Amino acid sequence: MKRVRRPVARRRGGMSGQRVLKAEAVLVGGMAVALLAWEWPSLRREVRLWRMAGGFRAGHRYP
Repeated sequence: MKRVRRPVARRRGGMSGQRVLKAEAVLVGGMAVALLAWEWPSLRREVRLWRMAGGFRAGHRYP
């Protein structure tokens, strides 16, 4: 028995699920980049302090 394909009814003006997910991904990615740009100077300062304290080599010297 052969299946009959019916045309898919599309909603006018509506967004598909894929487009919504892409828009959300762009929004979340933009927020992450904005947060990273905002926090960049303090992250650099923290890395510099961590390296002066010995980094991974410090071991158990600094709790």
